[in-house]
Amino acid sequence: MSLDEDTRWLEWVTKQFEAIAGEDKEIDLEEFKTALKVKESFFAERFFALFDSDGSSSISLDELLGALNLLIHGSEADKLRFLFQVYDVDGETTTHTHTCYGSMCNGSGSIDPDELRTVLKSCLRESAISLPEEKLDDLTLALFESADKDRSGAITFEELKAELENFPEVMENLTISAANWLKPPEAEERRRQAPRYLTRAYWQNNSRKLTFLMAYALLSLLLFSSALLHHRGGGVCYMVAKGCGQCLNFNCTFVMVLMLRRCLTWLRATWLVRVLPLDQNILLHQIVGYAILVFTVVHTSAHILNFAHLSQHTGYSLWEYLLTTRPGVGWVRGSASLTGVVLQLLIGLMVLCSSTFVRRSGHFEVFYWSHLSYVWVWSLLVVHCANFWKWFLVPGLVFLLEKVLGLAFAHMGGLYIVEVNLLPSKVTHLVIKRPPFFTFKPGDYLYINIPDIATYEWHPFTISSAPEQSDTLWLHIRSMGQWTNRLFEFFRQPETLASSPKRLATSLRNKRQLIPAKLGDNHQLCNIKCYVDGPYGTPTRQIFASEHAVLIGAGIGITPFASILQSIMYRRRKQNCPNCSYSWCENIIDSDMKLRKVDFIWINRDQKSFEWFVSLLTKLEMDQADEEPEGRFLEMHMYMTSALSKNDMKAIGLQMALDLLAKKEKRDSITGLQTRTQPGRPDWAKVFQKVSEENKGKVHVFYCGAPALAKTIKAQCEHFGFHFYKENF
Repeated sequence: MSLDEDTRWLEWVTKQFEAIAGEDKEIDLEEFKTALKVKESFFAERFFALFDSDGSSSISLDELLGALNLLIHGSEADKLRFLFQVYDVDGETTTHTHTCYGSMCNGSGSIDPDELRTVLKSCLRESAISLPEEKLDDLTLALFESADKDRSGAITFEELKAELENFPEVMENLTISAANWLKPPEAEERRRQAPRYLTRAYWQNNSRKLTFLMAYALLSLLLFSSALLHHRGGGVCYMVAKGCGQCLNFNCTFVMVLMLRRCLTWLRATWLVRVLPLDQNILLHQIVGYAILVFTVVHTSAHILNFAHLSQHTGYSLWEYLLTTRPGVGWVRGSASLTGVVLQLLIGLMVLCSSTFVRRSGHFEVFYWSHLSYVWVWSLLVVHCANFWKWFLVPGLVFLLEKVLGLAFAHMGGLYIVEVNLLPSKVTHLVIKRPPFFTFKPGDYLYINIPDIATYEWHPFTISSAPEQSDTLWLHIRSMGQWTNRLFEFFRQPETLASSPKRLATSLRNKRQLIPAKLGDNHQLCNIKCYVDGPYGTPTRQIFASEHAVLIGAGIGITPFASILQSIMYRRRKQNCPNCSYSWCENIIDSDMKLRKVDFIWINRDQKSFEWFVSLLTKLEMDQADEEPEGRFLEMHMYMTSALSKNDMKAIGLQMALDLLAKKEKRDSITGLQTRTQPGRPDWAKVFQKVSEENKGKVHVFYCGAPALAKTIKAQCEHFGFHFYKENF
């Protein structure tokens, strides 16, 4: 750090210390635990004892600055000695000043197996990893045997230092959470860069969307101007109202065109997918929706001002113009004003109830039912405006045809949920008997209606099974809202569904074979009636046209990639040599398959979430060849965000032990896969840099998960020149 940075750091530490310390200007153990944000008290107590250089059972500002100065500015040897003291549990903490960190102090000078086991057990708790006692013993033995070079039965400081040299990534940034808490944020002035929207990479990677939006804006301007000029004799307010009205004719029809799912799915199979932003249809639908709200408000306001002007020269008051049919405004018995007021309210309600905070807060039904008022909006628009039907006729007929076809296909034959599996984190795995007419592509989604859950509600979910799996459809549904929570509870304890006693009674009378389930139970057989509408295409249909595909799933966002990965392996036949154990893969002839490399990245919050698809991923690993001429075709990367990263002092020992045991057993201790689960979050710059250096062809990144992470990944894709596709409904 420079002198200025040191000064800022000292000021920041002092400020944070004063915010936590009491009137005595000292931090006790409980305050230290809170500041450190540790889950396991073992580490807080060990750090506190080492920071408390005078043994007073409290930490002063000078003691804190001395310890943090060593951890942030100290040499590797200083940091390693501190780490050794943390692990040397039976060593007595020093009563000297903080300069003692540079020596061995008064510890026992070695780490025995019991001490190491105690530390690793605390590391597991801190990282929210649950392993059986036998596995903990294996981890302890693996690390101890590797570090105890002289087989003396104890690990010395020099042996620990030598062992850490085998893990260079640990030494890059040896720190603890307290350092992050007491380090000032980087100066915004130094980090500030040009807005990504002004970069050349952004415009190249978003050319279709931006071109489309510019064309949309230009068309809206032309429509507004033409209507303005056509009614230029009616006054300014009247002209503005007519201009907005013409734009509303177009937008209230176009907003429907963007949701013609069957047409968009068909267009994705044509060359137009390279010209039109079909993958952003939801975003464009939202933009047009907000444009409708703006045009509606301006249109209404202009008419009110115009009516106020007219009321001064006619026999009608302003309220008669707005709330009665007496002035005769409109082509259907003077109803334009009344229908306009109702339309204003309906459109405002639809926009409000479709806001992110409503849809993401577990109130999807509010969005769903309020959005169905589009039927009333279009009906009122036909009455409100004499020309709207001309805009609406053809798209409206196509929309109606799509709805009729959807209902016809949905009710064609009997569909039943034949199996259910309740997975960790309240995920419901449904197995549906696949109808013979249902053909789909990997990554497609469908709408499902389960009358026993809600009679009229349809909800979209990605199909997680492969198209080549001909007899069943898989859906993995995470409980995040009212409908999904009812679904989970229905299959867990159907007799407790007090919210729908009539439907439950009907189920019991029909004697459906539903076995009450408990969390973790597998293969619950059932026979529940359901309806499906689809399939509908998604951006993931571009995967097989890619040369190097990077699939990124966050949590339950793995579902489209589960289907895709299975389909990929169906298209690659593994061959085994009859005379030896050598194996290789051959691509089955497929004109659509251009893939040369696939990187699959799955990010989960906790350990249990990996159980959703661990059996599938295990099979994918087994189906791969031992060696391939161009390198491994499919590489999997697992990340567990609740686990502390390798450069956190509270996790160094555990991550070293996990690495050593994984090499020994050729199996990850957390998931059971051959792929090692990485702690923390991916460093996207490093991940994409590695992908870029592989030179396997054009890189296409496909993401399904939380919108916040999508922004980060998209920014990195723009930096490296990768194509980015985001899954959304």
